[in-house]
Amino acid sequence: MSRGRSSSAYDESDVRIRPGKSSRPRTKTRPAHADAATAMVVSVDRGRWGCAIDADPDQVVVAMRARELGRTPIVVGDRVGVVGDTSGTKDTLARIVRVDERSSVLRRTADDTDPFERIVVANADQLLIVTALADPPPRTGFVERALAAAYVGGLTPILALTKSDLADGSAFRDAFAGLDLPIVAAGRDDNLTALRELLDGKVTALVGHSGVGKSTMVNRVVPQADRATGAVSGVGKGRHTSTQSVALPIPDLPGTWVVDTPGIRSFGLAHVSPGDVINAFADLRATIEDCPRGCTHLGPPADPECRLDELAGVSARRAMAVRNILFALSAENRPLVADEGNIPLGDA
Repeated sequence: MSRGRSSSAYDESDVRIRPGKSSRPRTKTRPAHADAATAMVVSVDRGRWGCAIDADPDQVVVAMRARELGRTPIVVGDRVGVVGDTSGTKDTLARIVRVDERSSVLRRTADDTDPFERIVVANADQLLIVTALADPPPRTGFVERALAAAYVGGLTPILALTKSDLADGSAFRDAFAGLDLPIVAAGRDDNLTALRELLDGKVTALVGHSGVGKSTMVNRVVPQADRATGAVSGVGKGRHTSTQSVALPIPDLPGTWVVDTPGIRSFGLAHVSPGDVINAFADLRATIEDCPRGCTHLGPPADPECRLDELAGVSARRAMAVRNILFALSAENRPLVADEGNIPLGDA
């Protein structure tokens, strides 16, 4: 029978240390990074973010996401805190250590049943919805869906019409009467002065179907952008020419950015409810407070007692326009507006 050794008989070879373990207690306290530079995210590419220090387009650095942020999503338009090498010198890499609260968010889903939201852009002031009047033909359903996303996300919408030399857009414009929606001509041969005035001093996100001339318009507004352009395919759908979202500064308009996004063919709004859209309008929000419980605000025959039917004047026109948006959000209904030639009104 062996006897145990006395404590004096042990030496350092008897000490066992677990690999990977430390006697230092763990802490959840994170560094404050009080000296972090404030920046605006202007591009995203395979785990690297382009960040404009103090939103200055001449001070763009490349940064990675700090480990302590985990999988925190960072998108174009986000305001972030950056530390490390912020010189912007080639092959240098900074770290994003903070993502500030967002003032607005443009979201979409793949379709109306997709539970996963995709953030298109953050902190934009405006949403410029670009649609062609021909080739491909315009679709009010897409515009209505983009409008709904703008209202819910806190962005001011603007409608830009391209290829105005190919078709008369009067009826298409009338479909949105009553929404106080600025509509500008932005075709290849159109003067862009009115559009530039709307963009001045703002961060504006651009959305549109592929092939509507969005990249061509961006190249005119931001000459140094050199965004790729492409023709419309034989089936009436454009090729995807912009593959990544990117924020582009307009040199002669200080503080002005346009965020060009990839062309999309659908704008799912699984995250949007009818009440979200109506609440964007103060006069309509007050009116529906007296609607019966469960009212969908679509009007007769579904909602014979909807209070929106009692409105008159400008508010009545706005209510009808908003109802068209609500119809566009419904899988079983379509907007009750007149057709114009080959314009598939209500088709998303």
